[in-house]
Amino acid sequence: MTVSIQSEPFDTAAEIARIEADLAGRAGAVVTFSGLCRDEAGRLAALELEHYPGMAEAEIARVVEEARARWPVQALRVIHRHGRVRPGEGIVLVVAASPHRKAAFAAADFLMDYLKTRAPFWKREHLVDGTTGGWVEATEADAAAAEAWA
Repeated sequence: MTVSIQSEPFDTAAEIARIEADLAGRAGAVVTFSGLCRDEAGRLAALELEHYPGMAEAEIARVVEEARARWPVQALRVIHRHGRVRPGEGIVLVVAASPHRKAAFAAADFLMDYLKTRAPFWKREHLVDGTTGGWVEATEADAAAAEAWA
């Protein structure tokens, strides 16, 4: 079970291949979610993500362990970017492997709902006109989805 917070892009296929190789045929399902930076109808040049190093990794690892306790997963991998991320680039990757698909889907969904609403990241918009936009907050729909797991 691993968590990485990094500035560099991630390789989704390589992360999946690593988990599949580690499990050597024992998994029945590998579910992935890759969240990308949107251009927000052409107005966004980049999204800047800030975090507290050490604290963010520990908090996400705690939630990964909660997912592991709730579902029979064999592997969980969370990668979250920080720094400037341009439209089309990956921001977050969640990989969940389990003997059966429902547990893998549920664990990945649970982790993404947490990451969207409570993970210790702050997101600020940088606009194509050169100005800095506001801080991005979780939506009401994101908050409702996260509450459903309580």
